[in-house]
Amino acid sequence: MTIGFLGDLYPWTKALHIIAVVAWMAGLLYLPRLFVYHCAAPGGSETSETFKIMERRLLRGIMNPAMIATWLFGISLLLTPGVVDWSAGWIWVKLAMVAGLTVQHHLLTRWLEAFRADSNTRSAGFYRAMNEVPTVALVVIVVMVVAFPKGVVGMWEALQARYRQRTGKGAALNRASHVEGAE
Repeated sequence: MTIGFLGDLYPWTKALHIIAVVAWMAGLLYLPRLFVYHCAAPGGSETSETFKIMERRLLRGIMNPAMIATWLFGISLLLTPGVVDWSAGWIWVKLAMVAGLTVQHHLLTRWLEAFRADSNTRSAGFYRAMNEVPTVALVVIVVMVVAFPKGVVGMWEALQARYRQRTGKGAALNRASHVEGAE
C-alpha cells in the first residue's frame, strides 16, 4: 500500500527522517556513555544526582521525540510510491536493525530507571559494550540503504555495465575475467 501525495513530499520526508535519525543516534550513543560514568558515582551523591538529571533530559527531551519522528517519517517513506522494492533484501535488514535499536532504546529507559532508584547492578563495562550496539546497527543500516538497495545482483549488474563501458566489450564480465591473465 502506498499513498500517492507522499511522492511530492519525498525530499522533505527524507530530510526530516535523516535529521530525526541523527538526533536519535546521538542519544543512543551518548546515554550508555553517561551510564559508564554514572557507575563510578556513589548513589545519592551530588554527582549521581547530576547524572540523573542529564540522563532524564537526554531521554525525554531528545531521544524519545527523535525516535518517534524517526518512525513516523520512516513509515511515511515506506508508504511513498516507488521508494521501496519490498522484494529486495536490504529493506528487511534495515527494518530488523531499526527494530533492534528500538529495543535498545527501551532497555536504556529501563536501565535509566534503575539509576534513578540508585539500584543499578550493571558494570561500566556492560554499558561500554552496549555503547557499541548502535554503532554496529548504524553501519549495517547505512550499508544496506546506500550500497545494497538493488541487492548483490544489482551491484553485479552495475559492475558488468561499468566494465562494458570502460572496455568497449559487449560481453558480460565473467567472474574470473577480473583476475589478470584470466581468459
